[in-house]
Amino acid sequence: MKHNPLIPMGGKIINIITESSDVKTFQIKPEKPLNQIPGQCAMISLLGIGEALFSITSPPGCDYLEFSIKRVGKLTEALHQLDAGAEVGIRGPYGNGFPVEDLKGKNLLFIGGGIGLAPLRSLVQYALDHREEYPNKFQLVYGARSVDDLIFERDIFESWPKEKEFEMNLSVDVENPNWKGFVGFVPQYLEELRPDPKETMAIICGPPIMIKFTLQTLEKLGFDPKQIITTLEYKMKCGIGKCGRCNLDEHYVCKDGPVFYLSELKKIKNDFC
Repeated sequence: MKHNPLIPMGGKIINIITESSDVKTFQIKPEKPLNQIPGQCAMISLLGIGEALFSITSPPGCDYLEFSIKRVGKLTEALHQLDAGAEVGIRGPYGNGFPVEDLKGKNLLFIGGGIGLAPLRSLVQYALDHREEYPNKFQLVYGARSVDDLIFERDIFESWPKEKEFEMNLSVDVENPNWKGFVGFVPQYLEELRPDPKETMAIICGPPIMIKFTLQTLEKLGFDPKQIITTLEYKMKCGIGKCGRCNLDEHYVCKDGPVFYLSELKKIKNDFC
């Protein structure tokens, strides 16, 4: 009998990490490995409540999957009430993932906003785990609404700053007396930092409005559309190209994306942001 792609397999929550007041990272061990690549997503479901698509935050090679989930609705509220040991449904992986081969030997500029750092984290950690293939400079530009909304503190304040050739640039939207870093939005911060586009690939993930203005800023700074990669996973719903919610011209974001080069998006007539 042919497997129904809409039927999830079981997964057990083995650990939960509180990232902020409304974001938790769930470590889930699935019945079978998903064999995902960085940037792919999976559906998480709770019986009787529903399911939703989430980025896989962890890199390949772990015996569990990590999902950093923001509390925004019925399903995410229910997930946030669970404890380690709880069972969930999981199906996937979905999407094309980041073009890891194209990024080899390049300077990598990671640009994240809010929970958008979650899918980027899978790529950052993958590249660090394979540093011999990605020996060039890494730069992270990451912004959140406030100091309390910064996620992955163990990574951005402890682990990643210790890595060789890894520049950290953090910002918040709202001033705080304990914050000595940049205050403002990510596109503003980019204009101040003025990263060098030479031999650099920029990878972006964040809220649609942040993506829109960040793309414009990068082009203003001299980045070619072929040097800019972004994700459109917020448009995805079913994950398998059946519901049509993520349709952009002839593309289905869940099957042809969610990762696109800006050079590809410029050919799309629809407003992709």
